[in-house]
Amino acid sequence: MFIFLEDVSAATVANEAKKSFFETISAFKIGEISVSSLLSAILTLVICFIIIKIVTAGINKALGKSKKLDATLRGFVTSAIKAVLWVIALIIVANALGINTSSLVALVSVVGLALSLSVQNILSNLFSGLTLLITKPFAAGDFVEVGGKTGLVKTVGLFYTQLDTLDNVAVSIPNSDVTAAAVNNYSREELRRVDRTFTTSYECTTDEVKAAIADAISKDERILQDPAPFVRLIDYKGSTVEYVVRVWCKSADYWTVYFNLNENVRESFAKHGVKFSYEHVNVHIVEK
Repeated sequence: MFIFLEDVSAATVANEAKKSFFETISAFKIGEISVSSLLSAILTLVICFIIIKIVTAGINKALGKSKKLDATLRGFVTSAIKAVLWVIALIIVANALGINTSSLVALVSVVGLALSLSVQNILSNLFSGLTLLITKPFAAGDFVEVGGKTGLVKTVGLFYTQLDTLDNVAVSIPNSDVTAAAVNNYSREELRRVDRTFTTSYECTTDEVKAAIADAISKDERILQDPAPFVRLIDYKGSTVEYVVRVWCKSADYWTVYFNLNENVRESFAKHGVKFSYEHVNVHIVEK
């Protein structure tokens, strides 16, 4: 019985010693922060770190399944969400340390507002870039006309869209200007129509002109027969008769067909005796 009481007494003394030790540690402070608060904050930080890792991994996996989002956009979205999560985590950790988070939240809001105002144009280009990456009005390699500039799209970045013009000049257009302008994409469709108008003299018959143009069309194998070429008299002018010519070709062959058609029609008119004409005034002098 005595031994049992002695063992109980020793256990009680050990527990009291441990309790006293932890109370001493808890009472210890570094400035205004107690050790217990610091340990709690560290544990909270570790938990937040694990949660952020899990959430970002899930977001990456979800975005990776979308075919509309490329690697650049996925990386930006993930980084933005991670930054927001870390701001929230720091506020939670600060609260665990006993810091007044209301003032911290107000400070973050003020800083965010100041940054957004100072980088308004940058943010405008950034969100416009995200819009372009999502909607995809054009892609790298497309021949487009946008913002008064025409050329091949080289890159579509988060802030600028770069075009290579036909005379090999690199043009960088702010994304906000691209989204605000009308975009003509000449490469999106597989086929493209070449429209030309030719003027002839009133002396030439319609059949002669149409036969000459048909001969010119037949010399270029790039011109498709389906859809069929279209040649019709479209208008009568003061000194000329106008014929409209519409032919189809592959988009990549557009300019070759365009220039070939001009040259072939000239040669064909000369071959068939069709005269070009232009606006002019005939003056007749009448003797009295």
